Amino acid sequence: MTWLHVERRDTPLILTFPHGGIEIPNDLLAAFRSRWWAVRDADWHIRALYEGLTDATMIWTDISRSVIDCNRDPSGASLYPGQATTGLCPVETFDGEPLYRDGDAPDVEARKTEWFAPYRATIEAEIARLRAVHPRVVLYDCHSIRSRIPRLFDGELPELNIGTDNGATCDPALSDAVMAECSGRSHILNGRFRGGWTTRHYGHPDRGIHTIQMEIAMRAYLHEPAGTPDEASWPPPYDPDFAAPLRDDLVRILAAAQVFAKGSA
Repeated sequence: MTWLHVERRDTPLILTFPHGGIEIPNDLLAAFRSRWWAVRDADWHIRALYEGLTDATMIWTDISRSVIDCNRDPSGASLYPGQATTGLCPVETFDGEPLYRDGDAPDVEARKTEWFAPYRATIEAEIARLRAVHPRVVLYDCHSIRSRIPRLFDGELPELNIGTDNGATCDPALSDAVMAECSGRSHILNGRFRGGWTTRHYGHPDRGIHTIQMEIAMRAYLHEPAGTPDEASWPPPYDPDFAAPLRDDLVRILAAAQVFAKGSA
């Protein structure tokens, strides 16, 4: 599948990237009001940020989250009841603009079959492969987001937002180890982002499967413009020199996850 990618390693660490893609199939593009709106909320340059930082299996999709969000509950249930969020097949942007032209709507079931199901099956296969040879496995779900989105949260996010669904998805030793390596930056555990569907669904510490989500405010690695972005300013280009300090921090964070994963069950 050219839109779904896996780089396999034999260490007990998996990095997943559900929101880095910006591809929209040609047969769906006409239904969107704006291609830019349909890709604007991507986790921009997220794989470049993590590339080469650790020896881990990596799973990513090229499909835009506006086509199918592979980090949402396939039942359609909200991950954050009562709070503004986007769904499995979003119909609006983070800022509330309608994604689709009048009369057009996504075929949710078809998209689940074509994209969500293969992504889910790939994660499950990699967990099973690694769990067969390791007493425990860590799945680290990689995300980033604009630092300010008033519709979704108040004020400015901390730079590093760690989610474990209030401790349900991993041993506290893992989240403690990750948090300890975040001390040089603003950070929070289980704040506005407690982990998406991937983290919540696959985290079973009692079965040796520990999951954690890292949501990074984009100002930590991109020249993020102030205010709501426009087409002239967004996305910012990836600047390796600007991103380097965060990459150094992530090396330590991922090393801590590896140490935990390689420990005794």
